[in-house]
Amino acid sequence: MAAQPVAYWTWAATEALLDHIRGAMAHEDVTQQQWWTLNHVDGAENGLTRAEVCERLEPYLNGVTPGAMGHAVDSLLRRGWLVAGDAGRLTLTGTGRDAKARIKTVVSRLRAEIHEGITDEEYAAALTVLQRMISNVGGTATPR
Repeated sequence: MAAQPVAYWTWAATEALLDHIRGAMAHEDVTQQQWWTLNHVDGAENGLTRAEVCERLEPYLNGVTPGAMGHAVDSLLRRGWLVAGDAGRLTLTGTGRDAKARIKTVVSRLRAEIHEGITDEEYAAALTVLQRMISNVGGTATPR
């Protein structure tokens, strides 16, 4: 295993994990971007503006899908899960809070599936090694 190319395995892991997560979320009729938006808006003391959501969360997309975060905000407003209040600050509606709770159950199940058979120590060690490799090639490895 020590001779295997790490770039291949990290790519394969990314593809498999994202396919699994996105498939489960699609089953709930929600996207990752919508989940991120609900979570971050709810976690902000006074909500967030559309611009703040995009600024915070666009980096997760690595430029692959420009405008996706704005689309997520718009779709959640249309669904009635978010409402824009004073100065355009977004907050969750009652329906949005119910949806967030339902999706949180899915996210918790996904995390358990992904971590099955992996101890916290093994998980932390894997992340530490990946962070060190990123640093070794001049990249940044900061949790988002």
